[in-house]
Amino acid sequence: MEVKNLEPQELWRNFAALNAVPRASKKEERVIEFMVQYGHSLGLETIQDKTGNVVIKKPATPGMEDRQTVIMQSHLDMVHQKNGDRDFDFATQGIEMFVDGDWVRANGTTLGADNGIGVATIMAILASSTIVHPAIEAMFTIDEETGMTGAKELDPSNFTGTILLNLDTEEDDELTIGCAGGIDTNSIYNYKQLPVTNDHLAYQITIKGLLGGHSGMDIHKGRGNANKLMNRIFNAALKASDLQLCMVDGGSLRNAIPRESKAIVAVPSLQKEAFLNCFTDFCAVLKEEYKSIETAMNISIEETELPKFGMTKVDFLKIVNAVYALPNGVFRMSPDIKDLVEASSNLARVIIKGGEFITQSLQRSSVESTKDDVAFAVRAALENMGCDVSRSGDYPGWKPNADSDILRLMTKLYQTTFNAEPNVNACHAGLECGILGAHLPGMDMISFGPTIHGAHSPDECVQISSVQKFWGYLLKVLQEIPKKK
Repeated sequence: MEVKNLEPQELWRNFAALNAVPRASKKEERVIEFMVQYGHSLGLETIQDKTGNVVIKKPATPGMEDRQTVIMQSHLDMVHQKNGDRDFDFATQGIEMFVDGDWVRANGTTLGADNGIGVATIMAILASSTIVHPAIEAMFTIDEETGMTGAKELDPSNFTGTILLNLDTEEDDELTIGCAGGIDTNSIYNYKQLPVTNDHLAYQITIKGLLGGHSGMDIHKGRGNANKLMNRIFNAALKASDLQLCMVDGGSLRNAIPRESKAIVAVPSLQKEAFLNCFTDFCAVLKEEYKSIETAMNISIEETELPKFGMTKVDFLKIVNAVYALPNGVFRMSPDIKDLVEASSNLARVIIKGGEFITQSLQRSSVESTKDDVAFAVRAALENMGCDVSRSGDYPGWKPNADSDILRLMTKLYQTTFNAEPNVNACHAGLECGILGAHLPGMDMISFGPTIHGAHSPDECVQISSVQKFWGYLLKVLQEIPKKK
């Protein structure tokens, strides 16, 4: 109720209703049904295409019939992430929200403001009887977070609009006119399992408390990658003991910087002291390196039950060397746009168990050639150790158009409304606009939204005053949409 009573109430009430519906990527059945029922409840034309995208159409308000039709677009799915110590079932529970000063947060999980605030905003405009607007075609896409499936398989015949407003930018002073494309690189390697003998002790190493975050928007911030840090611990420990690797489970989602990793190692009993001293000393090194960024970093070790199998030292060294060689973080900065990351890679997932070494990573770039370059660098490091490597989910970037009518309109409105200049830029996230533009050639597109911090992590929060700023600005934009050409 605390969240529902925030202003503008129509937006926040929709956000609360949406957050009661489980909506993980590729598991959007319930939220699709929720949105279809919402459109029907308003008596508006509602379409569900064969992919699962939902389109709701609303006629122009009186006097606005001669304005260009606007497509308002947000995605229905959200990233499901929780803290390791949080007991929460995303499949059955609604997001538990609370107000913290000027911010709305969730209790130990992602909040879903990405892109739920955009969805709730469009819902509020569809339901309003007082907001002045042109004809609207509301586009709610699915599976944005794990493959852009909804955008890729969009049926363009459902749309006549000439302006597209994407509500998925996460700073309220930004007008986004371009974004990065992306590609997934996955690998698998079968290693030889070796029995662990009884003259060994087993230890579980746990890394947690890292900031994590969005693997596009936060990739340049120098945050720790749990998979990379765990690999450095292995490398250091191998110099002090005959370490045997038994299990690793690191990271979570392909588009989130890994916050946590767990590993089980076996150490000869006679080398226990040397191993533990090395572990302690090297953890201190890591904490010193990241003391100004990862203030909550926690690296712990505890004795555990001895596993039956580990791997050979040859395979262990292959894996350590390969993970070291994998590009991670910023690969290239844009030479044309100040402070824009052009190309990057995120080692999102490392799994070692039962004779298999598996990696999942995501490469991004606003330039197709450097996207291919960083993806090949990842492939080369993995193939050199003998992995089978596959690529999937390739999607294009969105080339900026500085000569855009909607950009000129929104820049002028921002200047007059807030007595300030908007930050017109391209972003390193994977917005759907590049794909949508391929389906809808000639579309004049722009992305904007309220301030959201920590997207794709349990630290996600949205600023209340920023939502109010965004809402008022959007209503002015809708009133000023130009006439049909």
